[in-house]
Amino acid sequence: MSTTTTTSGLTRRRGGAGNGAAGGPSGNANGSTDGAESLKDATPETSYEQGDNGHKIAYDPRDLSESVERSKQPKLTLMEEVLLLGLKDKQGYLSFWNDNISYALRGCIVLELALRGRVSMQKDPSRRRFPLADRLIEVVDETLTGEVLLDEALKMMKASEKMSVSAWIDLMSGETWNLMKIGYQLKQVRERLAKGLVDKGILRTEKRNFLLFDMATHPVADGGAKEEIRRRVRNVLTQRTVVLPPSQFLPENLELRYLRTISMVCAAYAANVLENALSTLGHEARERAFAQTDELLAEYSQWPFGRKPTASGIGANLPQVITEEIAKAKDKELQLEVVAACLNVFTRLDSIL
Repeated sequence: MSTTTTTSGLTRRRGGAGNGAAGGPSGNANGSTDGAESLKDATPETSYEQGDNGHKIAYDPRDLSESVERSKQPKLTLMEEVLLLGLKDKQGYLSFWNDNISYALRGCIVLELALRGRVSMQKDPSRRRFPLADRLIEVVDETLTGEVLLDEALKMMKASEKMSVSAWIDLMSGETWNLMKIGYQLKQVRERLAKGLVDKGILRTEKRNFLLFDMATHPVADGGAKEEIRRRVRNVLTQRTVVLPPSQFLPENLELRYLRTISMVCAAYAANVLENALSTLGHEARERAFAQTDELLAEYSQWPFGRKPTASGIGANLPQVITEEIAKAKDKELQLEVVAACLNVFTRLDSIL
């Protein structure tokens, strides 16, 4: 067995991430569970409709809402795309030396909830007194997404008192000394995402022997999915004019297509897996791509977004395209502010060595 160490990317050296303007919930760690139960009870579990033969047909209304949700969204979530970039195609596991990806994946969960309109900044003018990543966020739409990890995080946020983006990412990553908040940690995120990709036909499951123990691995089954993500990354980081062709992974009618792709690129950078999408480039082109990522992260980790043309001329049309996307989503500015806050948290993972 051999593993490779990526020398470019973000290095884990987080500054003192703020706990937000508010701390975690008071009481015991089971509070979120109680809240989740009340949310579960809010929707009838079984409904009936009349069949053609006169018999009643039972169904769960939540299944219908989740089906509608899936039809509006790309096939893969941001978390799944970042994980897929990090997985070794044939071996089916992540580099053992990558200690950034777990934290970045929790950030992707908050990013995805914001892009899907589930969470937003708390509408309070005084929030601007606080750093972007320390402003409170709240659930504005508790409709389930049909994605297990997203729904688990959504229920937890709804049941809890309001906290900041940086506080939520820290807590979901298990980065807290407060024993009352240990229950907020999302467990086995990478393995659960991999199993979700198996269900979607992107990966398959195998058993591999690692000297003293057997481990489940998830080699790539659908190489086209991963190659499409790689092409999209290279497109954003190397082309003067960025055009993103529609696909099942980025439907043409999807809102904020370009902002979603920039968020994915920045998240892959934070997770230290971006180089896996740039392996076909020469050394100089790869360095320019990383420099472009640095500029994108700087521009989109502030609110309002910077949206200035980059010095290299790469992606010269992106500021205009993003401006047009935001203009079409005027009612979602508080959600886009959460996107900027997540990218701002990623900047705390330090810069390229």
